[in-house]
Amino acid sequence: MADSDQNPLLPPLLDVESEHEYYYPSLDSTIEHCIGDFGWTHIFQATLVSFAWFFDAQQTFISVFTDAEPKWSCTDNNPSCSNNNNNVNTCQLSGDAWSWDFPASTSIISEWSLQCAGSIITGLPASSFLFGCLVGGFALATLADSSLGRKNMLVLSSLVMALTGVLTAASTNIWMYVALRFISGFGRATVGTCALVLSTELVGKKWREKMGIIGFVCFTLGFLSLPAIAFSLKGYSWRLMYIWTCVPSVFYSLSVFFLIRESPRWLYIKGRKEEFAETLRSIAAPTNRSSLTQSFFGRCTEWGDDQKPEETDIFSAVKILLSRRWSRRRLVAVTVVGFGIGMIYYGMPLGLGNLSFDLYLSVTLNALSEFPASFLTFVLIGKLDRKGSILGLSLLSGMCSVGCVVVTWQVTQIALELVSFFSACTAFDVVLIYTLELFPTCVRNSAVSMVRQALVFGGALSPVLVAAGRKNRFLSYGVFGVGVSVCALFVGLLPETRGRVLCDTLEEEERKDDAASAF
Repeated sequence: MADSDQNPLLPPLLDVESEHEYYYPSLDSTIEHCIGDFGWTHIFQATLVSFAWFFDAQQTFISVFTDAEPKWSCTDNNPSCSNNNNNVNTCQLSGDAWSWDFPASTSIISEWSLQCAGSIITGLPASSFLFGCLVGGFALATLADSSLGRKNMLVLSSLVMALTGVLTAASTNIWMYVALRFISGFGRATVGTCALVLSTELVGKKWREKMGIIGFVCFTLGFLSLPAIAFSLKGYSWRLMYIWTCVPSVFYSLSVFFLIRESPRWLYIKGRKEEFAETLRSIAAPTNRSSLTQSFFGRCTEWGDDQKPEETDIFSAVKILLSRRWSRRRLVAVTVVGFGIGMIYYGMPLGLGNLSFDLYLSVTLNALSEFPASFLTFVLIGKLDRKGSILGLSLLSGMCSVGCVVVTWQVTQIALELVSFFSACTAFDVVLIYTLELFPTCVRNSAVSMVRQALVFGGALSPVLVAAGRKNRFLSYGVFGVGVSVCALFVGLLPETRGRVLCDTLEEEERKDDAASAF
């Protein structure tokens, strides 16, 4: 290729054997060139992929309404029951002494008469969903990197979550309901991860951080949509909540399958060069498409195996991390911290029905608090010490959570709950960023996955505590507060990472750790 034929928009070319032979130095630079400026095609593709977070949030927090214990009142002229006595337990009253304020079909508690069941039974559906996420996270963790790819894994996960949700609406008893919620959680496990990875790999490096923000906005909008849907269905069957949230998710999954392209990076790594070329042509900026000739893609095949990163599954990564003292200490400490934060992050919204405040308004306020929490993290993350931030936010969240048990005035109670949830949201964001900085490149993705699993595991235990808190509020908000505060103390075992250069290998990180210990 002569010099005059070289497109000025292309990245620098390197002379290999003669002045007529060139090749692109890396896969990154070629994809970056092809994508070019951020256009409407990229906006559409990345936004549609990120919208998976919307349905993810709906299924994560739908139990706040479907599994809530409805309000009830005493029947007229019954001396054994008093509406003014907040300590009255319906299990101690005769069946004709009280009645639900709305039809029994508004909640699984009232429809299946679970008001006198133990906290394990009433909290089991929400816990089974999160345990399904936990199992699915391990079982499906490597499929998006190996055989299925990002797009197909996203479609499959979303479709399983959506179709199972539709079937959940046909549940005839609590055990069928629990089983379907577990399967829904199993499918949901990789939705967020696949959406994040695919949306960022469909755009250039300049726009990757912004794609993460779009995903967050979609998650918050999905959370916000729940109280609106629940309020519009007030007095109707809880089954309609699943129909209204899952049927659109089915159509969304199909639209992703037909309208979204697979990640070009994954296609090349898997040796699917023709699909790689076709995808790059379809998403390339109009000004760059003329340069994407057959000879251009012919040169791409000259890339060697050194362009392909080594694939390490999560189980191999765990073995590697546990084999070294410094990495073992970091992994255990940060997962304990994540467990405590996850318990209060997932538990606070689920426990809103235990507070003396309007459920629809309190859920809306909680969802809105996600916005300033992420904005604060985005603005201040470069200025705040990681250890001090996580410890301070966790302790503040814990103290306010315990405060919800102590105070009885409604306004003060919801104010403390919002501060607690806001602090937990911010700590949630910071601990994930902290985890990225604690581990080297070769195991970083797997380490983050394990911390996310710890967050979900903490959340899986919270519904049982929420159910127990219906009779004694300390068993929910009190335990949340004490738990997150105690777990946060483990951050003292970790090094500070603000301003540090990220390492690529375990050996490099180990040398830094030894040097810091000696100092």
